[in-house]
Amino acid sequence: MDWANHPGIVEAAKIIKTGGVVACPAEGVWGLSCDAGCETAIKRILALKNRPATKGLILITHSVKSLRHFAPDLTGDQNAQLAGSGSENPVTWLIPHSGRVSKLITGNHPRLAVRIVRHSPIAALCATVGVPLVSTSANPAGLQPSNTAEEVSGYFGAAIDFIAPGQTGNAKGSSEIRDLLTSEVVRNV
Repeated sequence: MDWANHPGIVEAAKIIKTGGVVACPAEGVWGLSCDAGCETAIKRILALKNRPATKGLILITHSVKSLRHFAPDLTGDQNAQLAGSGSENPVTWLIPHSGRVSKLITGNHPRLAVRIVRHSPIAALCATVGVPLVSTSANPAGLQPSNTAEEVSGYFGAAIDFIAPGQTGNAKGSSEIRDLLTSEVVRNV
């Protein structure tokens, strides 16, 4: 399927570009996403989930190049490690950042959490929007992440702007989290 030209992906990208919040099928669970540069949308996601801003959020993108604004000092080897990860099992990396990222995204953490997405619907959405997106599991705090569009709708209904087309990938649950500098596994799946 040509996800980049799918009408639902085009519509989701349009909504994100205008400050909206969409639900998207990720590698293992459904997520809520918005433009990482839109604090109003980020605050809305935090409120929808009843998630404390201190916990931080993940940035997703289809390309390491789009992270340069946030993490310009990564080495070639570090960029290659980011670019090569996550094809089978998604890995979220904790990376040093430039300080040009909202505290709503980093929370109380010294590093920025990023994931290079390979799952076709979400990768196409990232490419179409053209900037990194915020991503967090589509569930209110304390409840199980959504595995289907129907579960997303049950949790959030009309409180989100759009539910993108597609299904989750084959990963089981949320992504593993590793520190890029130390390779330490922070969250195992």
